[in-house]
Amino acid sequence: MSSASTRSTAKGVLRILAITCLLLLCAWWFFTQPGLAPSPEVLESPSEPRPTMEETVRKLSVEFFPRDVHHPENLDKTAEYIAFQFRKAGGEVELQPYEAFGTPFHNVSCLFDGPGESRIVVGAHYDAYQGTPGADDNASGVAGLIELAYLLSEMELGCDVELVAYCTEEPPYFGTQAMGSYAHAKALHEAGIDVLGMISLEMIGFFTDEEDSQQYPVPALAMLYPSEGNFIAVVSRLDQRELTGRVKKSMKKVEGLPVYSFVGPVSLNGIDFSDHRNYWKFDMSAVMVTNTAFFRNDHYHGEGDTADRLDYDKMKQVAEGVALAVRDLSQRRAT
Repeated sequence: MSSASTRSTAKGVLRILAITCLLLLCAWWFFTQPGLAPSPEVLESPSEPRPTMEETVRKLSVEFFPRDVHHPENLDKTAEYIAFQFRKAGGEVELQPYEAFGTPFHNVSCLFDGPGESRIVVGAHYDAYQGTPGADDNASGVAGLIELAYLLSEMELGCDVELVAYCTEEPPYFGTQAMGSYAHAKALHEAGIDVLGMISLEMIGFFTDEEDSQQYPVPALAMLYPSEGNFIAVVSRLDQRELTGRVKKSMKKVEGLPVYSFVGPVSLNGIDFSDHRNYWKFDMSAVMVTNTAFFRNDHYHGEGDTADRLDYDKMKQVAEGVALAVRDLSQRRAT
């Protein structure tokens, strides 16, 4: 091979490497939404006495076990407990009835009034998969919702904020119009309420520093994200980058809480695996805050999803991060 041919081949290889690196850099920027870390912010503890997040998780996963559609008495106890805590936090509480396959259920709503008629929604489902304790899935999300109610009661909000605990998120209702979140999103749409954004709390309790504990729907994502399951993620579909980025930026104000974000096609496994999916159906922006569920927690939908496996310090940080995100989103609207 001539020297000229060798040089041409080398240039071609370098060109391919440069293009590959550029594509990887663009993918990293697009999917992960990197940005400078904001200044840390510490929230004051609410003055109203409240249950610890662990107490709430144990209440739901032990005392109200099992809380599936075959045990409506436990679902009712769960809803009553959530409503009681919402009232203590100072919100306007409403039990919102709906039907799922002809059976009556209800969501539990807690409204904090702000100026204007716009609204931010934060939700978490309180039912569990059949016969499982459901500590991470999703007693952890409910604990976050209750903690959030007390945190928001101390904040100045720029719009209405509604916290909603949903029922019938789990199979056989998942992906159907029988989901509690579908009923709620539809009601907002029919009432003509301007929803600035919705945040779904889906499994926020299990964290681990174990190497290779974090899996991903596409192996290539392992090059962009950690191998340890010790972070919280803000996840949504491709057209929700703005809301996803804003929620992530606010949550990163909590010192010591690793926060990552990801936007991807709905066809990607896990992107729409929670209540936020139903708000998309009515053209509302919505994201999921999650520990990535079965991509990390081996006891997802299993008997081992128990309260002793959760990290309550991290859960508290997540709740504080979501509170900051809600406040920042609402105040941005007010300005």
